[in-house]
Amino acid sequence: MLRARLTLLYSTLLGGVLLLFGMAVYALVNVTLIGQVDKLLNSTAQEILEVARVDSVGELTILHLPPLDMTTNIYVQVWDREGRLISSSLDRSEFSEPLNIGGLTVLETDFRSIKYHGVSLRVLSVPLSVGGRGAGTMQVATSLAVIDAVREDLLYILIMSAIFAVILVGIGSWLTIERSLAPLDTIVETAVQINRADDLSRRIPHKHLPNDEVGKLVLTFNQTLERLETIFTSQQRFLADVSHELRTPLTVIKGNVGLMRRMDAVDEETLASIDEEANRLTRLVGDLLLLAQAETGNIPLQKEKLELDSLLFEVLQEMHVLAEGKIKIKLTEIDQIQILGDRDRLKQVLLNLISNAVQYTPEGGEIFLSLSKKKKKACLLIQDTGPGIPAEDLPHIFERFYRTEKSRTRSKNAGFGLGLSIAYWIIEKHKGKINVKSTEGQGTSFEILLPLL
Repeated sequence: MLRARLTLLYSTLLGGVLLLFGMAVYALVNVTLIGQVDKLLNSTAQEILEVARVDSVGELTILHLPPLDMTTNIYVQVWDREGRLISSSLDRSEFSEPLNIGGLTVLETDFRSIKYHGVSLRVLSVPLSVGGRGAGTMQVATSLAVIDAVREDLLYILIMSAIFAVILVGIGSWLTIERSLAPLDTIVETAVQINRADDLSRRIPHKHLPNDEVGKLVLTFNQTLERLETIFTSQQRFLADVSHELRTPLTVIKGNVGLMRRMDAVDEETLASIDEEANRLTRLVGDLLLLAQAETGNIPLQKEKLELDSLLFEVLQEMHVLAEGKIKIKLTEIDQIQILGDRDRLKQVLLNLISNAVQYTPEGGEIFLSLSKKKKKACLLIQDTGPGIPAEDLPHIFERFYRTEKSRTRSKNAGFGLGLSIAYWIIEKHKGKINVKSTEGQGTSFEILLPLL
């Protein structure tokens, strides 16, 4: 479970941090206390050495200790170089042996912590000399019982504090994680409901969510659902349109074949109709295949150095035949422009846009073509005086199978609503842009922008 794993992780991290902190505090306190003890032992030794007297000359025989005006946990011993106890502040038999045997041979002041008859002691060993020659050792010690008690209490406090802190952090982390991950439960529940009901219209409420990672995730999830809903709706419309487009020519073909069978004769007009509808199906399948390949990026463009003005003149000659003198096609401005592009694909774009303009411009109307340079771009403009495109249809005209006049009876020469989608893809693959402006009753204008060579 994610919540449990996160809570365990945070608690473990905190436990590790507290462990390191506790060790640092314990070590610091221990060093400080031991330092204070060492300071006390050193000052005591110095006081004793200042008032000590050596009775013999050249040989340490007895050291007269001053009256010890100190606490009872201060112990002093003086040993000669042969290891004989010369003087002591103690008369207890358990302290008749050296406090620290190893300290009797030191050549300089030495501090050690030892166990002496089960008692923890801190011992200072000070080498003594007479006439520049080693004469013995003085050892000053004190009990560490108080310090041991302080260290035990401190260790207990640190452990209990760490346990208490980890428990509190664990509870706090669980509650915080529970609150933070609550939207994820909603996401999962919504996804399950979508899967069960096959309903992409469901959304996760996000108005009151904080603007954090989870909130952004919810927003992104909703945006993804919107895109999926749009794609799903588009696919449904796509399938419906494909079915419709296929049904019409197939019905015509089937009807003509049946007619020929009943007539038991070959009719050229019927054959021409069948051929025409077959060609329409071929174009439809070809356009669908082109779009499918375009979306997967499997169609490489054959780019070459291209005279765009020459290509426009070539297309214009073909369009004059299509216009049949009923519509005037005029060139308003033509610049000599070179680009790097796929000649066949760009010609396909021009033929599609100009043929659409010819198809939807009423008899006596005009179509204006211009080619110029605009901000280091080749700008091709196609304007017509047709009926225009409704404002609500403009955002959708580059969608597959989208037609602006749904109620209009389609002519046999009408397209499938794929041409603009193909044109959009071709221009995009040339790193260009295609824009459209239209006003109902006044006409439509397509602007193509392509990088100059």
